[in-house]
Amino acid sequence: MRSAYKNKTKNNLREDLVGEALQELYDKHGKKREDLWLQTKFTSITGQDRSKPLPYDPSLSVSEQVCASFQTSLRNLHTTYLDSYILHSPLSTQADTLAAWNVLNSLKEQGKVRMIGVSNAYQVSIIELLDAEHKVEVVQNRWYQENDWDKDVVKYCSPSLLKHRTVLEFAQNLQCTPAQVIFCLAQFNGVTPLAGSKNPTHMKDGVTAENISLDRLLSDPKMEGLQKLLFE
Repeated sequence: MRSAYKNKTKNNLREDLVGEALQELYDKHGKKREDLWLQTKFTSITGQDRSKPLPYDPSLSVSEQVCASFQTSLRNLHTTYLDSYILHSPLSTQADTLAAWNVLNSLKEQGKVRMIGVSNAYQVSIIELLDAEHKVEVVQNRWYQENDWDKDVVKYCSPSLLKHRTVLEFAQNLQCTPAQVIFCLAQFNGVTPLAGSKNPTHMKDGVTAENISLDRLLSDPKMEGLQKLLFE
């Protein structure tokens, strides 16, 4: 989905070093903050490496931890807002997960975050729980054979993708279906879609997608955003 960066956790990724690199892009290479898409995560204390400086005081409430961690991320990344802020994973209890999620939504309502979501959420029930409170706009899971390709979560999220405003706009422009837009984008990025539909219309959509050209849309700024959404 994007130029994403994971928060400081046990895998030792460093927001502050990313922030230094970003500042160099701004100062020496003419880049502007709005040219970039930045995402980071709130990581609960169970996912933190306690041998490193923590982004918040663990004695605080979960809500206060999220607020403090967010401010730390802004300082580290030399920015006043994030394009996406997500939970690194569901927290240890449902109550704590919802408390953290409500803070993320509050940050969005204040204009400090543009999108909110969750990572490592492999149970649809967790996403449904969050969705019932505030819309989940980003789901960032590992997608691989060993977890059976995360089929249930993909199935839950796919209808939202097909209703994405850019996908609908491109479908109208190309005079095709939203599903065909996704097929075309997958093939354009070297991914071979494997469709298991028994619906004749859906099967035809998949087969004929190879005849649709994206060439005239490649210069559309929205294409870059959609590419990041799907493949970064």
